[in-house]
Amino acid sequence: MFRLGALLLVLALAIAACGGGDDNGGGSSAARSSSQSTASGGAQNASAEGKQVFTQNCKGCHTLKDAGATGSVGPNLDDLKPDKATVVRQVNNGGGQMPAFKGKLTGAQIDAVATYVSTVSGQS
Repeated sequence: MFRLGALLLVLALAIAACGGGDDNGGGSSAARSSSQSTASGGAQNASAEGKQVFTQNCKGCHTLKDAGATGSVGPNLDDLKPDKATVVRQVNNGGGQMPAFKGKLTGAQIDAVATYVSTVSGQS
């Protein structure tokens, strides 16, 4: 239980340090992408959307090989291999230095990035 709490705290700190501060309209293209992938319903589109959300909001702080991310502020997601529910909870609520992204990202974007991270983390 302590390990999970520590993992969540580290993940929160990492995402918070990233800030997700791409307030120059980056989220709007991700939002458009969200509606496109929902309309098409394709897993490939959802994966592409999740990767886009990750790249725009998380890459600066986290390491995730599939996204070409080498951030060192937050935890290495390839090492953590978080499940989808953990990523959703952390992205929604933040914690420690990590800000909450609920209200900054749509529910569909959070779901897409959680699916993406939980699917590709730990792959060599």
